[in-house]
Amino acid sequence: MANALTAIRLLLALPFAFLMGSERSSAIAALLVWMAALITDLLDGPIARRRGTVTAISGTFDHTTDFLFVTSGLFAGALRGAFPWILPLLITTAFAQYVIDSYWVHRHAKLRGSKLGRYNGMLYFVPPVLDIMIRLGLNFLGPFLAVLCWLLVATTLISMGQRLMLSRLPQQLPGRAPEKQETHGGVK
Repeated sequence: MANALTAIRLLLALPFAFLMGSERSSAIAALLVWMAALITDLLDGPIARRRGTVTAISGTFDHTTDFLFVTSGLFAGALRGAFPWILPLLITTAFAQYVIDSYWVHRHAKLRGSKLGRYNGMLYFVPPVLDIMIRLGLNFLGPFLAVLCWLLVATTLISMGQRLMLSRLPQQLPGRAPEKQETHGGVK
């Protein structure tokens, strides 16, 4: 059931991109698709946990679907000039780094998350809905959208830097070297 909800979100990515690339007339349809995607995203995790069907593969499917849904909308909106191009490009680079770091660098069986990456992942859903609201006539949200996009650019770069720095550390940091104990006449 949880994977079916995730699959619905994946199937919504292409229509969402089309609607985000279109002009104002498609804003209501884009909002409905965004809401359906958000609902499936909010429900799939709790359902998987309740049914005991959480696996590394289902987690990767969920994260990949979120990435594809959000970036498809952001790239399409960037074509219209709604978002800076750097945002969807950085999200794509950060997601690739996330997968490579998790599966190939650290050889984990599942994606290796970070707190900042988690918050970024949730906030990536916000610029598309703000753009939709602006297209529906709430123009006062324009400055907030611009600030949020550039804030996400900054936090995405920070998150990527953290992951890069942490990937260079050994899996387990060695403990403190044992102290030498002096012996006096064979007695410690």
